[in-house]
Amino acid sequence: MIQISDTAQSHFRKLIEREATPGLGVRLSAVDAGTPRADARLEFAEPRDLAGDEWVVECEGFTVYVDAASVPWLDDAEIDFVTQGAGSQLTIKAPHIKGKAPAEGASLVERVRWVVEHEVNPQLASHGGRVAVEEVTGEGVVFLRFGGGCHGCGMADVTLKQGIEKTLLTRVPGVTAVRDATDHDTGQAPYMPRDAA
Repeated sequence: MIQISDTAQSHFRKLIEREATPGLGVRLSAVDAGTPRADARLEFAEPRDLAGDEWVVECEGFTVYVDAASVPWLDDAEIDFVTQGAGSQLTIKAPHIKGKAPAEGASLVERVRWVVEHEVNPQLASHGGRVAVEEVTGEGVVFLRFGGGCHGCGMADVTLKQGIEKTLLTRVPGVTAVRDATDHDTGQAPYMPRDAA
């Protein structure tokens, strides 16, 4: 299930020995699993900190406790401790932590929502913006509502046509067009005011 390299185990042993707390182990959990923000968290865990339903990975000299709810997201994870030049770093690769894209046979709505949440919104977040799927018609027209810094932004039309629509047309077979369902005049904090665009 989870692979922990010898170098990572050695690193953990040194840290645990330094703490000198009886029964101290390492807890591994997934944070925001199944979303674009998903990440893995490692922390020290004393026996009293455990819920009792964790999966246990016995290592030489210590134990890794995997949060029960995180197990499906951390399947096939790899933990390593790598040295590069003068520095070293602990790395965690968890290929399933952000979830899986919907299968080819999934509904058009599911496939559109996946691409919006995992590809479009992370790009818009750099400007404090986001979009939400408002509707997907039977003809494949996607209606989006802009929010955050995109709500009222003078560049929303460009973002829609040259960014979002191109992405959805390319990545989601069945999408025929993308439309804006936002009343941009009500935007409170646009990234770029409409009169400046």
